[in-house]
Amino acid sequence: MDSKNTTKIGLFQLVMLTLGSLIGSGWLFGSWEATKIAGPAAIISWVIGGVVIAAIAYDYVEIGAMFPEAGGMSRYAQYSHGPLLGFIASWANWISLITLIPIEAVAAVQYMSSWPWSWANWTHAFLKNGAITTSGLMVVFVFILVFTLLNFWSVKLLTSFTSLISILKIGVPALTIIMLTVSGFYPQNYGHSVHEFMPYGSAPIFAATSAAGIIFSFNAFQTVINMGSEIKKSRKNIGRGIFISLLISGIIYILLQSTYITSMKPSTLASTGWSGFDFNSPFADLAIMLGIRWLSVLLYMDAFVSPVGTGVSFAASTGRALYAMESNQHIPSFIGKINQKYGIPRVAMIVNLVLSMLMVSVFRSWSTLATVISTSTLIAYLTGPVTAVAFRKLAPNFKRPVKLKNLGWMAPLSFVLASLAIYWAMWPTTVEVILVILIGLPFYFYYEYRAGYVDTRKAFYSSMWMIIYLIFISIMSYIGSAEFNGINWIHYPWDFVVIALASLAFYYWGIKTAHVFPDFYQAKKLNDTVKMNDDD
Repeated sequence: MDSKNTTKIGLFQLVMLTLGSLIGSGWLFGSWEATKIAGPAAIISWVIGGVVIAAIAYDYVEIGAMFPEAGGMSRYAQYSHGPLLGFIASWANWISLITLIPIEAVAAVQYMSSWPWSWANWTHAFLKNGAITTSGLMVVFVFILVFTLLNFWSVKLLTSFTSLISILKIGVPALTIIMLTVSGFYPQNYGHSVHEFMPYGSAPIFAATSAAGIIFSFNAFQTVINMGSEIKKSRKNIGRGIFISLLISGIIYILLQSTYITSMKPSTLASTGWSGFDFNSPFADLAIMLGIRWLSVLLYMDAFVSPVGTGVSFAASTGRALYAMESNQHIPSFIGKINQKYGIPRVAMIVNLVLSMLMVSVFRSWSTLATVISTSTLIAYLTGPVTAVAFRKLAPNFKRPVKLKNLGWMAPLSFVLASLAIYWAMWPTTVEVILVILIGLPFYFYYEYRAGYVDTRKAFYSSMWMIIYLIFISIMSYIGSAEFNGINWIHYPWDFVVIALASLAFYYWGIKTAHVFPDFYQAKKLNDTVKMNDDD
């Protein structure tokens, strides 16, 4: 995907691009959704969500530096475990990415639907009962089209746009934190006892990480990995870009959550409870409640800026992910065609445009889209820690510009955390997302048939751990505790213990079944191009 016209991205541009993805609609809705579920204890949910994603991201730093390629996260499992696992992981990741584009458009339109001005009454028809209406859907389509067109000509245009917009996206949340705190600061809202701090118990703290879009809000670290060979000094900047971006966004999200909690007037809170606030535009509505109308106007404007920045960034990542899937040779080859002038996969971007529109036509609410994204992404991420450790056994002599000292214990920990977060999404979401992932398998087997079923049995053997795992996590979601919508055969928190222990078994099974496939030699060729001291 490189071309002579492809512009390399430096660390500052990389961080700005990633922040442009990270600080999207999650900050506009996440605090409100999390507090409805967990009360003031939602602030812990953000910490847990950040830890889960940071642990997962840690594994990808090593393999991202080993294989710096565009859309890399859709290919790593293919290198270590063959085409079937690679297809499952890349399909799950791609499903999350084509859902990310419309969720940002939905966020912008949802804020539009509550514009308070008389001349904007026509926008109120965009949302009904928390779901986008047909008229609102047309506006969502326009946003998705804009996201795609801003990526359509060059990486240089993309980075120039997102560097500017990301600065605004950091500034507006910071100003919101300051102004809401100055206008109304009630720290007593955190409560004076454990019960007041956790009014709904401890289980909702974990549920909020997936169901309130917290995992979704941190998900965009993969923007760094998917840019791959387009990053200057990738040996150093992949890890730096992920760490700096997650740290900045994590601080902003936690401060926003605390500000939301402490800005509520105690008298209003006493009459409604944390779950009683029915906001369409949470922070803008809160600013109006506190009499800061100019801030609400700014927030309505930022409801365009934040989602557009994220949508633009993920239109880029999604195109690269689909391009990488085509190299697996299990989807039509024309989809991966690269525009020679600009070095970008234009056909893939058009396909994603159409499918994103189809996705939002089916799932029309922000919370539903956020849950689908979180679960499908986490399923794809399960392969990361397994692949990172498997490569140390399969290819001990590969170049490792970054060799992680703590991978031995961080990899199994991140696998367990990802498994728990999938479970936290609650029944029936797990099964629904797994079924969406399975829809892609006919493509895989059709192309296996055309290829004469070369290595199909071996690939199935190497992927069996993931297939059985998906069955296991679906059953656990159904028979698990009532707190997570299960039938309560296994009570909370023993359901966590069962999932943690079983996940470790699947993790070690996955490492053991890694094998050398033809794709492994592609990985070796790519690794041979890596500079151990790159100064480009």
